[in-house]
Amino acid sequence: MHGAFTDASSWAAVISLLHAAGSTVRAPANPLRGLTQDAAYIKSVVHDIDVPVVLVGHGYGGAVITHAATDADNVVALCYVAAFGLDAGECVLDITSRFPPMPVADATFTTDLPAQLPGGPDSEFCISEERFPQVYAADLPPHVKNVMSVAQRPIAQSALTSRSGPPAWASKPSWYAIATADRMLNPTAQRFMAQRMAATEYLLDGSHAVVLSQPDAVVTMIRDAAGRGNGRGDELRHPF
Repeated sequence: MHGAFTDASSWAAVISLLHAAGSTVRAPANPLRGLTQDAAYIKSVVHDIDVPVVLVGHGYGGAVITHAATDADNVVALCYVAAFGLDAGECVLDITSRFPPMPVADATFTTDLPAQLPGGPDSEFCISEERFPQVYAADLPPHVKNVMSVAQRPIAQSALTSRSGPPAWASKPSWYAIATADRMLNPTAQRFMAQRMAATEYLLDGSHAVVLSQPDAVVTMIRDAAGRGNGRGDELRHPF
Protein backbone atom coordinates (compact mmCIF):
# COMPACT_ATOMS: atom_id res chain seq x y z
CA MET A 1 0.00 0.00 0.00
CA HIS A 2 1.65 3.20 -1.18
CA GLY A 3 1.66 6.35 0.89
CA ALA A 4 1.22 10.04 0.22
CA PHE A 5 2.75 11.86 -2.75
CA THR A 6 3.15 8.72 -4.90
CA ASP A 7 1.14 5.85 -6.36
CA ALA A 8 1.25 2.06 -6.72
CA SER A 9 3.97 2.29 -9.38
CA SER A 10 6.41 3.06 -6.55
CA TRP A 11 6.25 -0.67 -5.77
CA ALA A 12 7.23 -1.74 -9.31
CA ALA A 13 10.70 -3.04 -8.45
CA VAL A 14 9.47 -4.84 -5.33
CA ILE A 15 6.60 -6.43 -7.28
CA SER A 16 8.96 -7.65 -10.01
CA LEU A 17 11.19 -9.34 -7.44
CA LEU A 18 8.23 -10.94 -5.68
CA HIS A 19 6.88 -12.21 -8.98
CA ALA A 20 10.28 -13.69 -9.77
CA ALA A 21 10.12 -15.49 -6.41
CA GLY A 22 6.71 -16.94 -7.29
CA SER A 23 4.61 -14.73 -5.01
CA THR A 24 1.16 -13.44 -5.96
CA VAL A 25 0.84 -9.69 -5.57
CA ARG A 26 -1.96 -7.13 -5.45
CA ALA A 27 -1.08 -3.44 -5.46
CA PRO A 28 -4.31 -1.45 -5.12
CA ALA A 29 -4.31 2.32 -5.31
CA ASN A 30 -4.54 4.18 -2.02
CA PRO A 31 -7.22 6.89 -2.46
CA LEU A 32 -5.42 9.28 -0.04
CA ARG A 33 -8.75 10.91 0.82
CA GLY A 34 -9.03 10.11 4.53
CA LEU A 35 -8.06 7.32 6.91
CA THR A 36 -11.57 5.92 7.39
CA GLN A 37 -12.38 5.92 3.66
CA ASP A 38 -8.96 4.62 2.59
CA ALA A 39 -8.99 1.80 5.16
CA ALA A 40 -12.53 0.79 4.20
CA TYR A 41 -11.46 0.47 0.58
CA ILE A 42 -8.41 -1.65 1.39
CA LYS A 43 -10.45 -3.78 3.76
CA SER A 44 -12.86 -4.52 0.90
CA VAL A 45 -9.93 -5.56 -1.32
CA VAL A 46 -8.56 -7.88 1.37
CA HIS A 47 -12.01 -9.35 2.00
CA ASP A 48 -12.15 -10.61 -1.58
CA ILE A 49 -8.86 -12.54 -1.27
CA ASP A 50 -9.39 -16.14 -0.24
CA VAL A 51 -5.82 -16.98 0.84
CA PRO A 52 -3.64 -15.69 3.70
CA VAL A 53 -2.47 -12.10 3.20
CA VAL A 54 0.57 -10.09 4.21
CA LEU A 55 -0.32 -6.41 4.18
CA VAL A 56 2.52 -4.03 3.37
CA GLY A 57 2.32 -0.26 3.88
CA HIS A 58 4.69 2.59 3.04
CA GLY A 59 4.44 6.00 4.74
CA TYR A 60 0.79 6.94 5.23
CA GLY A 61 -0.05 3.51 3.79
CA GLY A 62 1.06 2.10 7.13
CA ALA A 63 -1.71 4.01 8.89
CA VAL A 64 -4.18 2.59 6.38
CA ILE A 65 -3.21 -1.06 6.86
CA THR A 66 -3.14 -0.57 10.65
CA HIS A 67 -6.73 0.64 10.55
CA ALA A 68 -7.93 -1.80 7.87
CA ALA A 69 -6.59 -5.13 9.10
CA THR A 70 -7.88 -5.24 12.68
CA ASP A 71 -10.83 -7.54 11.93
CA ALA A 72 -9.40 -9.13 8.78
CA ASP A 73 -8.89 -12.77 9.76
CA ASN A 74 -7.03 -13.64 6.57
CA VAL A 75 -4.29 -11.06 7.26
CA VAL A 76 -1.50 -13.05 8.89
CA ALA A 77 1.26 -10.41 9.05
CA LEU A 78 1.88 -6.69 8.63
CA CYS A 79 4.92 -5.04 7.05
CA TYR A 80 5.75 -1.37 7.53
CA VAL A 81 8.26 0.43 5.32
CA ALA A 82 9.14 3.85 6.78
CA ALA A 83 5.47 3.89 7.69
CA PHE A 84 2.97 5.13 10.25
CA GLY A 85 1.92 2.42 12.68
CA LEU A 86 -0.65 4.40 14.64
CA ASP A 87 -2.15 3.46 17.99
CA ALA A 88 -5.85 3.78 18.84
CA GLY A 89 -6.97 7.40 18.75
CA GLU A 90 -3.76 8.66 17.11
CA CYS A 91 -3.40 10.56 13.86
CA VAL A 92 -0.44 11.08 11.57
CA LEU A 93 0.20 14.59 12.90
CA ASP A 94 0.37 13.27 16.46
CA ILE A 95 3.44 11.27 15.47
CA THR A 96 5.16 13.94 13.37
CA SER A 97 4.68 16.58 16.08
CA ARG A 98 6.15 14.33 18.79
CA PHE A 99 9.60 14.27 17.20
CA PRO A 100 11.96 16.93 15.79
CA PRO A 101 10.68 18.30 12.48
CA MET A 102 12.04 16.94 9.22
CA PRO A 103 12.96 18.88 6.03
CA VAL A 104 9.56 18.03 4.53
CA ALA A 105 7.92 20.33 7.09
CA ASP A 106 8.83 23.46 5.13
CA ALA A 107 8.66 21.82 1.69
CA THR A 108 4.90 21.13 1.65
CA PHE A 109 2.09 23.46 0.73
CA THR A 110 -1.69 23.31 0.86
CA THR A 111 -3.81 23.75 -2.22
CA ASP A 112 -7.56 23.97 -2.71
CA LEU A 113 -9.17 21.26 -4.78
CA PRO A 114 -10.11 22.49 -8.27
CA ALA A 115 -13.56 20.91 -7.95
CA GLN A 116 -15.54 20.27 -4.80
CA LEU A 117 -17.35 16.97 -4.28
CA PRO A 118 -20.10 16.57 -1.66
CA GLY A 119 -18.55 15.30 1.52
CA GLY A 120 -15.06 15.35 0.02
CA PRO A 121 -11.96 17.17 1.28
CA ASP A 122 -11.59 20.85 0.55
CA SER A 123 -7.79 20.99 0.48
CA GLU A 124 -4.78 18.74 0.07
CA PHE A 125 -1.02 18.67 0.65
CA CYS A 126 1.69 18.62 -2.01
CA ILE A 127 5.49 18.80 -1.89
CA SER A 128 7.06 21.56 -3.93
CA GLU A 129 8.57 20.23 -7.16
CA GLU A 130 11.88 21.89 -6.35
CA ARG A 131 12.18 20.26 -2.91
CA PHE A 132 10.66 16.86 -3.69
CA PRO A 133 13.89 15.20 -4.96
CA GLN A 134 15.82 16.11 -1.80
CA VAL A 135 13.19 15.45 0.85
CA TYR A 136 11.47 12.38 -0.61
CA ALA A 137 13.92 10.55 -2.85
CA ALA A 138 17.48 11.74 -2.30
CA ASP A 139 19.00 8.32 -3.10
CA LEU A 140 17.30 7.84 -6.48
CA PRO A 141 18.74 8.82 -9.89
CA PRO A 142 17.91 12.41 -10.90
CA HIS A 143 15.64 11.42 -13.80
CA VAL A 144 13.56 9.16 -11.52
CA LYS A 145 13.04 11.62 -8.68
CA ASN A 146 12.34 14.47 -11.09
CA VAL A 147 9.56 12.43 -12.72
CA MET A 148 8.18 11.52 -9.29
CA SER A 149 8.11 15.17 -8.27
CA VAL A 150 5.80 16.16 -11.13
CA ALA A 151 3.70 12.99 -10.95
CA GLN A 152 3.12 13.08 -7.20
CA ARG A 153 -0.35 12.36 -5.81
CA PRO A 154 -1.39 14.85 -3.15
CA ILE A 155 -3.05 13.73 0.06
CA ALA A 156 -6.19 15.23 1.55
CA GLN A 157 -5.37 17.41 4.53
CA SER A 158 -8.01 15.63 6.61
CA ALA A 159 -6.19 12.29 6.14
CA LEU A 160 -3.41 13.57 8.38
CA THR A 161 -5.79 14.37 11.23
CA SER A 162 -8.07 11.31 11.01
CA ARG A 163 -7.97 9.20 14.20
CA SER A 164 -7.06 5.53 13.95
CA GLY A 165 -9.10 2.73 15.47
CA PRO A 166 -7.71 -0.26 17.40
CA PRO A 167 -4.38 -1.13 15.78
CA ALA A 168 -4.03 -4.38 13.85
CA TRP A 169 -0.43 -4.69 15.03
CA ALA A 170 -1.71 -5.33 18.57
CA SER A 171 -2.97 -8.76 17.48
CA LYS A 172 -0.91 -9.59 14.37
CA PRO A 173 2.86 -10.10 13.96
CA SER A 174 4.60 -7.10 12.44
CA TRP A 175 7.80 -6.25 10.60
CA TYR A 176 9.25 -2.76 10.18
CA ALA A 177 11.88 -1.43 7.76
CA ILE A 178 13.36 1.74 9.25
CA ALA A 179 14.75 4.12 6.61
CA THR A 180 17.68 5.67 8.47
CA ALA A 181 18.20 8.52 5.95
CA ASP A 182 14.50 9.44 5.72
CA ARG A 183 13.77 13.19 5.46
CA MET A 184 10.00 12.74 5.50
CA LEU A 185 9.28 10.60 8.57
CA ASN A 186 11.81 10.96 11.36
CA PRO A 187 13.81 7.72 11.71
CA THR A 188 13.53 8.10 15.49
CA ALA A 189 9.75 8.12 15.12
CA GLN A 190 9.99 5.03 12.94
CA ARG A 191 12.01 3.21 15.60
CA PHE A 192 9.53 4.32 18.27
CA MET A 193 6.61 2.86 16.33
CA ALA A 194 8.51 -0.33 15.48
CA GLN A 195 9.39 -0.93 19.11
CA ARG A 196 5.89 -0.06 20.30
CA MET A 197 4.42 -2.76 18.07
CA ALA A 198 7.21 -5.21 18.98
CA ALA A 199 8.02 -5.51 15.27
CA THR A 200 10.91 -7.41 13.74
CA GLU A 201 13.14 -4.53 12.66
CA TYR A 202 15.14 -4.08 9.48
CA LEU A 203 17.51 -1.10 9.27
CA LEU A 204 17.86 0.24 5.72
CA ASP A 205 20.23 3.09 4.88
CA GLY A 206 17.84 4.81 2.50
CA SER A 207 15.51 7.73 1.91
CA HIS A 208 11.73 7.70 2.24
CA ALA A 209 11.72 6.23 -1.28
CA VAL A 210 13.49 3.10 0.00
CA VAL A 211 10.93 0.86 -1.75
CA LEU A 212 12.50 2.08 -5.00
CA SER A 213 16.11 2.51 -3.91
CA GLN A 214 16.44 -0.79 -2.00
CA PRO A 215 13.76 -3.15 -3.33
CA ASP A 216 15.84 -6.25 -2.56
CA ALA A 217 15.98 -5.42 1.15
CA VAL A 218 12.26 -4.67 1.25
CA VAL A 219 11.48 -7.97 -0.47
CA THR A 220 13.68 -9.83 2.02
CA MET A 221 11.57 -8.42 4.85
CA ILE A 222 8.28 -9.23 3.11
CA ARG A 223 9.34 -12.81 2.41
CA ASP A 224 10.47 -13.18 6.02
CA ALA A 225 7.03 -12.01 7.17
CA ALA A 226 5.31 -14.29 4.67
CA GLY A 227 7.29 -17.33 5.72
CA ARG A 228 6.92 -16.80 9.45
CA GLY A 229 3.37 -15.47 9.30
CA ASN A 230 1.98 -18.57 7.68
CA GLY A 231 4.81 -21.05 7.19
CA ARG A 232 3.92 -21.27 3.47
CA GLY A 233 5.11 -17.98 1.99
CA ASP A 234 4.61 -19.05 -1.61
CA GLU A 235 0.84 -19.04 -1.13
CA LEU A 236 0.62 -15.60 0.40
CA ARG A 237 -0.54 -12.49 -1.38
CA HIS A 238 0.98 -9.12 -0.62
CA PRO A 239 -1.40 -6.19 -1.19
CA PHE A 240 0.54 -2.98 -0.88
